[in-house]
Amino acid sequence: MASAPAQAAPRQVALDRFLRGIERRALRIAELSTRDREDALELVQDAMLGFARNYADKPEDEWGPLFHRVLDSRILDHHRRSGVHRRWRVWFGRADDEAGEDPIEQVADPGDPGPLARLADGQTREALDAALRALPLRQRQAFLLRMWEGLDVAQTAHAMRCSEGSVKTHLSRALAALRTRLEDLR
Repeated sequence: MASAPAQAAPRQVALDRFLRGIERRALRIAELSTRDREDALELVQDAMLGFARNYADKPEDEWGPLFHRVLDSRILDHHRRSGVHRRWRVWFGRADDEAGEDPIEQVADPGDPGPLARLADGQTREALDAALRALPLRQRQAFLLRMWEGLDVAQTAHAMRCSEGSVKTHLSRALAALRTRLEDLR
């Protein structure tokens, strides 16, 4: 009986290490997708819990794409819910509910700039963030998963639940759009 807990402990350690290693990058992906740190934190936490509950028993080399698939699902669900809420507020004449929010609360935490900030100065980072946010959701996902997370085309296709050809198309369009928007920074 002592062997079952002994086997579970290394698996738990590996899972904890994986989640700690991916946490900041996942938060950055969620922040770029939601434009709200609190929503992003909630999405990442929910994705981590869902991943640990449903996929912890999978082989460790599959964890990266599987986690990104879970996070992608949470982000898409968030966008769907937000769209429905926006439509209802407009329908009932309450589209400006968010106008009363404090703009200071919406500013990202400068104490946790993320990996992109370490690579570029403030102005470049802001331009890159704006360019990434301007991308359509699927293009942004393909770019972040392929270029930032380093997933291959097959892993990205699995995470995004689309074909490898779609990943290549989304990535190509994202790169073209980013080149155009960031031309002045060259």
